[in-house]
Amino acid sequence: MPVYVDTRFDVASITKVFVATVALVAVARATLSLDEPLTDVVPEWRGTDHETITLRRILAHDAGFKSGADYRTLLDKDVERFALTEPLAEPPGTRVIYSDLGFIALGTVLSRAAGTGSLASAVEPVLRELGARSTSYRTEGRERIAIPATETDAWRGSVQGNVHDEKAYLMGGSAGHAGLFGDAREVALLGEWYLAALNGRPTPLNRELAREAVREQAYDPTLRRGLGWALKTNDENSCGPLMSHEAFGHTGFTGTSIWVDPTRDLNVVLLTNNVHHGRTDLREVRAAVADAAVREIDRA
Repeated sequence: MPVYVDTRFDVASITKVFVATVALVAVARATLSLDEPLTDVVPEWRGTDHETITLRRILAHDAGFKSGADYRTLLDKDVERFALTEPLAEPPGTRVIYSDLGFIALGTVLSRAAGTGSLASAVEPVLRELGARSTSYRTEGRERIAIPATETDAWRGSVQGNVHDEKAYLMGGSAGHAGLFGDAREVALLGEWYLAALNGRPTPLNRELAREAVREQAYDPTLRRGLGWALKTNDENSCGPLMSHEAFGHTGFTGTSIWVDPTRDLNVVLLTNNVHHGRTDLREVRAAVADAAVREIDRA
């Protein structure tokens, strides 16, 4: 199908950075705290191994949550409840475990803190305030057929206009770890909010929190973690070898990525539906695109 500048894609786990940004807005507004245990918002965690979990630890992926779960084991379960109550893999703050379950729990935190009753109602109005006009969880009517299908699978058939991630699908399409649909301009806008804070331009975000988000919060030898963002750790990362060590970004399982290099004031977004052709690793393609952008900038 034809793809245009404003074609919306399932951005997959880039959703995590949008949702993390909404969480930072809540911190700036004193609705949430980065470093206080979240038991006032999630009382189910009192007296459990989750009791000391903070927002910072969830955003840095070292809160101790297991990475995820096979959706086939969750078909008869409440996925949100599972994410909140599944025993932790590690004590909070021990090590980085990139976790869908942690960000599903984050979705619960945000919806409860906002008092909206739904994650979409907590996230989408904030994104509108920040300037993202069309990024949203649900697609309706004719707009669904303008969204490229991600995959044809044995469970759902052709997945078009519905979230590709199975856990998010079981949650009705709105989750903290996946579910947003957006176009390249608005994914790039996400990067610009943070670039602006780092490079002295106006930004709708709290500058100190934005800067904190792209500082190392938890070390991992493969991919260091900021608040929501991944931080370049070595030249094997999908940002490629040419981006500076200060680069930050995120990828999505469907074939999406954003990498931001503040030393060059560069924002590189790649939206694809790689899973449509099989669930293969896109790291080399992402790195090649980022390297090409860096070479172009450096020649200018």
